[in-house]
Amino acid sequence: MQAAMAKRKRHTRLEIATKLAQANDLATQGKLQSEIARTLGVSVMTLHRWRKAPPGPRPAFVATHEAGQPFRARRGGDRIAELQLENSRLRRLVTDLLLEKIKLEEATKSQRSVA
Repeated sequence: MQAAMAKRKRHTRLEIATKLAQANDLATQGKLQSEIARTLGVSVMTLHRWRKAPPGPRPAFVATHEAGQPFRARRGGDRIAELQLENSRLRRLVTDLLLEKIKLEEATKSQRSVA
């Protein structure tokens, strides 16, 4: 039974970033998610999970607690940490919206081919 199961592969952050860039290029060419995943050699769910994950490596901020102050990030101050967090959230929102758009486009393509 275990021989029939595919061995799980861990992709490095660089491989994931490269495959996501390829996936975005294929999506702009109008390819379906299933075709994109097949081309990249991953499942549709893996591709979706990669897109939902926060981009890039985690910043090397260390949280410290000062008396009477909320937690603060070192190296660069609070403003940079806030902006990075906001940027990460906005990237996830854009990715989610793009995925919804692609799903709708695929649905309309399949409806056109049926009609």
